[in-house]
Amino acid sequence: MLAFLSVAVVGLVGLFLAGLGLSGLFAPGHVRRFLGGFAATAPRHYAELVVRMVVGLALLGAAPHLAGSAVVAGLGWVLLATTALMAVVPWRVHRGFAQRVVPRALVCLPALSVVSLAAGGAALWLAIAAAHDT
Repeated sequence: MLAFLSVAVVGLVGLFLAGLGLSGLFAPGHVRRFLGGFAATAPRHYAELVVRMVVGLALLGAAPHLAGSAVVAGLGWVLLATTALMAVVPWRVHRGFAQRVVPRALVCLPALSVVSLAAGGAALWLAIAAAHDT
């Protein structure tokens, strides 16, 4: 049951990333506002931490059932480690970092959108393939 839930979360992450990529290509203003809103408030900061932790744990739980399990597990560990770091840093520091970095990254929004779309497709493919194998 835990493996099924983990794989389902990977599939949902794939849908999110694919949707984010498509939105970045066809509705970039929405994506700019969405990404610019991260860490704007303490509740958003903590919500991001919870989502990152759930996704990181899901990647670790799903990894044995997915192709490229070492890469998936590695991504899960990176996500959990960076989430732990963010948890000990005051949210205002996160906000300041986001205010400096997000505008610079958004200069490359078309490329980031394509990468997001590809990553979402890969996550969906992995989740669907795992669902067929179980």
